[in-house]
Amino acid sequence: MSDSKPEDNRDMRASSANLRLAPAEIAETDLIIDGVSKRFNTREGTVTAVDGMSFSIERGEFVSIIGPSGCGKSTIFSILGGLVRSFDGRVTVNGEEISGPHPAIGMVFQEESTFPWRTVIDNVAFPLEVQGVAKAQRYEIARRFIDMVGLAGFEQRYPSELSGGMRQRVAIARTLVFEPKILLMDEPFAALDEQTRLLLGDKVLKIQQDLRQTTLLITHNITEAVQLSDRVIIMTFRPGRVKRIVDIRLPRPRHGDVVSSEAFGRYVAEIWSDLREEASRGMAETEAGARQSKA
Repeated sequence: MSDSKPEDNRDMRASSANLRLAPAEIAETDLIIDGVSKRFNTREGTVTAVDGMSFSIERGEFVSIIGPSGCGKSTIFSILGGLVRSFDGRVTVNGEEISGPHPAIGMVFQEESTFPWRTVIDNVAFPLEVQGVAKAQRYEIARRFIDMVGLAGFEQRYPSELSGGMRQRVAIARTLVFEPKILLMDEPFAALDEQTRLLLGDKVLKIQQDLRQTTLLITHNITEAVQLSDRVIIMTFRPGRVKRIVDIRLPRPRHGDVVSSEAFGRYVAEIWSDLREEASRGMAETEAGARQSKA
């Protein structure tokens, strides 16, 4: 008899956008975003979160999106993951236009998403349990991904016995059991210290290279974006648009020690120059709005 609780089903969105295993026959996983715009109705009126976003990600590529607070990064993440269905423009996966969750896409969220009453192996195996996979088989699959994220030996531990970085690795492993061809991550390391970020970044890169996954990372951390990415998409302040795309020509396989290189520093400075301009504009508009509301 399953020990799953109602909370399990409510929180499953934090492990993947859907509860279907990715079909093995999906070979091409190019992701194309074409003229995507999203507007929200608020008490102050209509707000355009993103406006005409267009870019593509090739198979096996690691791309980061970075921009100032409020630029619509997480809106793009939610649209691609199928959590927001009403938008203008088109999103296609391997030539198939999508408007909701897709079996080729897995999602990792910023928020803590492990089930505290479940051990590591039961957390990771939970999506397979929902699918009705036999216990022995789901444990075998779960162990593979637990080992991949560097948690072998911790299978019977509970989340309360793990560090924040280890809990986030459990969440990543739980998404990977779907074997998604495309992995979306929304600031998954935001709550971690800088050292843990770098070490976990190494682990994520190794997994991405081993699985040949197309990966899109939403982040506000320039160091993280440069460390991990083949390309970095810089967004403007609201409404979010593509300001510039920077190719990161650093050698692979890439490890955390690359951050000390001169080339790495140049990329960080280049991206910060664009980001500072947009962040300053956002701060000025926010301050002007606050003054008007007080008047």
